[in-house]
Amino acid sequence: MNLLMMNKRPYGYTRMEIEDPEDLKHRKAQFMIYKVMQQADFKKNTKQSASNLRVRICRLKVRIGNKLKRLRKSMLFNISVVRVCVCKQFMGQLKNWKGLIIGNRQNLPMNSTLPSHFLN
Repeated sequence: MNLLMMNKRPYGYTRMEIEDPEDLKHRKAQFMIYKVMQQADFKKNTKQSASNLRVRICRLKVRIGNKLKRLRKSMLFNISVVRVCVCKQFMGQLKNWKGLIIGNRQNLPMNSTLPSHFLN
């Protein structure tokens, strides 16, 4: 008998007794409930991660939109400042030319060929 016990593997399969059909149905029902609960948890987790992703994307869009709006405002302001500076420089150059032309006019003969708008 000891030899038979020694030959048995410690983790070998054992023969199960015939199960009661009600117990078999109950065990299958438990397994099905377990599987349905797992699927529900999986769907819940994916929905949460998807909604979290949507929220993060919306926040990112808002931040990008705000940055673009600030950039546009600053660019418009800078363009207007540059326009004013260019106009001032241009008017200053015209005044310089006018001064040079009027200064030279005194030295020119009366039948000069300069346009009238430079002489006034």
